[in-house]
Amino acid sequence: FAEREMFEKMYHKAKETNSDIVSCGYYRIVDGIGDKRGCYPYPCFGHNVYDEPSLLVNNLPYIWNKIFRRELVQQVGGVVIVPLQNGINHVGTWLTDQASGFQNVRDLSRENKELKTRVAELESENTTLAREQDELVRLRELYQLDGDFSQYEKIGANVIAKESGNWFHQFTINRGSNDGITVDMNVVSGSGLVGIVTQVGSNWSIVRSIIDDDSNVSGMTATTLDTCIVYGDMGMMEDDRLPFGQMNTENDIIAGEKIVTSNISDKYLEGILIGYIVDVEEDSNRLTKTGYIVPAVDFAHLQEVLVIKQTKDTGGGK
Repeated sequence: FAEREMFEKMYHKAKETNSDIVSCGYYRIVDGIGDKRGCYPYPCFGHNVYDEPSLLVNNLPYIWNKIFRRELVQQVGGVVIVPLQNGINHVGTWLTDQASGFQNVRDLSRENKELKTRVAELESENTTLAREQDELVRLRELYQLDGDFSQYEKIGANVIAKESGNWFHQFTINRGSNDGITVDMNVVSGSGLVGIVTQVGSNWSIVRSIIDDDSNVSGMTATTLDTCIVYGDMGMMEDDRLPFGQMNTENDIIAGEKIVTSNISDKYLEGILIGYIVDVEEDSNRLTKTGYIVPAVDFAHLQEVLVIKQTKDTGGGK
């Protein structure tokens, strides 16, 4: 702040000494404590600033504690004011550039948010398309199965619940007695046999799949019709295979051979694909063979199935 008589005193001093510039001391106050500062002996003092106007710029760092003769400012203003003005213009240009930069940052931030929103929308659309594509593939497989067993009446169903674990070894579908479902009806999906209906409610049914530990399916080779038993084995599903045994044959059985449900099964209709042989070996008795098959159905991802509305004991056959 300025004392009331500050500029008046400096004005009288200028008149008294005929000076072009008058400077005064000041107090520096820090944390309420005043520290008196005197007037520094600036290098320009005692020099003719008309001859050396740059002294005003280079040697007088402050103007708030000084007064100047009007004619001095007018005559040397070109030297003092123009550089100052140029500096101000430079600062103004810099501030304008910064403001423009800030605006650009805001624009980029807004565009970035818009892009993130659009990316999220595209990812959602992509996920939906992928899900629809997967569903289309599954439905085409069911349609193919429907054609493969056109001699039987069938009904589609959705899997609505399953036992704990990674595999669909026992699960619930949304069809029941109201839809004509009965115990022992065969269930298919994907490329082949899923399992058999074991319990029925009015609008639900429980299916035990062929991978369940309590499952045994009578199968046979598709080419030589050699029969075998395919055993459910949850432990082996980690390797995506099921064991088979009791294959009584002298025929050469090779990897890739299809195993289908046999004609002598008491519960499964004949000719439904169970899987493909990946390994086979002769037993120690040299009379039978055992081995492993890869199931035709993906038992880790079941969503839709077909229920064949005919059981083996009601005359179902090939």
